[in-house]
Amino acid sequence: MTDRKTMTTSAGAPIADNQNSMTAGERGPVLMQDWQLIEKLAHQNRERIPERVVHAKGWGAHGTFTVTHDIASYSRAKIFGEVGKQTPMLARFSTVAGEQGAADAERDVRGFALKFYTEEGNWDLVGNNTPVFFVRDPLKFPDFIHTQKRHPRTNMRSPMAMWDFWSLSPESLHQVTILMSDRGLPVAPMNMNGYGSHTYSFWNAEGERFWVKFHFKTQQGHKHFTNAEAAEVIGESRETYQEELFGGIERGEFPKWTVYVQIMPEADADTTTYNPFDLTKVWPHGEYPLIQVGEMELNRNADNYFAEIEQAAFSPSNSVPGIGFSPDKMLQARLFSYADAHRYRLGTHYEALPVNAPKCPVHHYHKDGAMRFFQNDTGNPDAYYEPNSVDGPSDDASFAEPPIRISGDADRFNHRDGNDDYTQPGNLFRMFDDDHKERLFDNIAAAMEGVPDEIKQRQLVHFYRADPAYGIGVAAKLGLPIPEDD
Repeated sequence: MTDRKTMTTSAGAPIADNQNSMTAGERGPVLMQDWQLIEKLAHQNRERIPERVVHAKGWGAHGTFTVTHDIASYSRAKIFGEVGKQTPMLARFSTVAGEQGAADAERDVRGFALKFYTEEGNWDLVGNNTPVFFVRDPLKFPDFIHTQKRHPRTNMRSPMAMWDFWSLSPESLHQVTILMSDRGLPVAPMNMNGYGSHTYSFWNAEGERFWVKFHFKTQQGHKHFTNAEAAEVIGESRETYQEELFGGIERGEFPKWTVYVQIMPEADADTTTYNPFDLTKVWPHGEYPLIQVGEMELNRNADNYFAEIEQAAFSPSNSVPGIGFSPDKMLQARLFSYADAHRYRLGTHYEALPVNAPKCPVHHYHKDGAMRFFQNDTGNPDAYYEPNSVDGPSDDASFAEPPIRISGDADRFNHRDGNDDYTQPGNLFRMFDDDHKERLFDNIAAAMEGVPDEIKQRQLVHFYRADPAYGIGVAAKLGLPIPEDD
């Protein structure tokens, strides 16, 4: 006797033979009536879902967020309710440009997506390992992403497209400088910082609003590859990030990040010399210092990668009382685009999948649709609309968010007019030591291989405007004359 379970079809019928197809004789063709074979092949044909348009290659794990400092004066969110409070969470890290089969150790921005399962609903913070981004207007986001993907004719990555776009978009200089610096190629997910990147907002129990930036500082220390080191690593394995993250957690080496916020009083946004809602800008720490909030630890690997990491769906539109948004244009667009992408990729009810489902009670009136695999009503079959007179779920004004005060005419404003796109990249460049600057120059020159000189010269002007030494250093590596700034 054996305790081994009997294999069945997806409908539960026992399988007698999983080794041989049904055929018309030993040498005859396969029969259409072999429903077992058809079911098996049909399921295999449907094992893949569309990969993410960006951030397709990713690595993730479960963990815990622990509050270490009281910030109740800034936010009423229960996740921050008391020192010592713990909230289960999920993290997914990723590259931006590469497909699912791309190598982990490529020079690229890294996604840093977090899902916190709070008692007030899921809070998602979808950021990167950089505090800024390449564009500030969402109308340019699809264009930028096209430059990171494959050329429609050659089906290869196009350095010309990338540098052509960047050289025509001076707002990208800050992010380009970070990407081409040492921090553009971390050795593993646990050796990089994470940032909410956008400007979000807090609101407290008294209805006061504060603008906020989120920072996740690695406790493992920053470690980075040079281009040569990364090429050698990729030659050995294309899965180094997965190996490091999964293997470390399996060994009990749980990575941690210290969580900080920068807080800006609501009225300050009218007086800063820079636009605090501009995704290409940082808030100087001297003006808005880091305030410690808590600690994030990843301590459990997924039992099934596809179900828990590939099907994980993060969206900044998943927010909770006490955490709000801002006039950040890129954030406003992501509130739509992320949830829309999940509905396309995973289906209408993607948030009912176990990895995305809140841990708190859920009550809504969304109806039917494909794959409605959970309870199809509110618990009362008569309460399928709102308002109703049969005690169905209703809204609660006590959770109302204070209004965001915005003034101005609706128009298509030129986001480059009067915008300083050079001071902050220049300040970052001047923070690098001489060796770091040399590696920056080398990385840029390598990334510009095959790019027409006209585009190189146009980009050199941007480097020069940030800092003359920046432009001169890159020009020397490219063997081009020092740019002339008009």
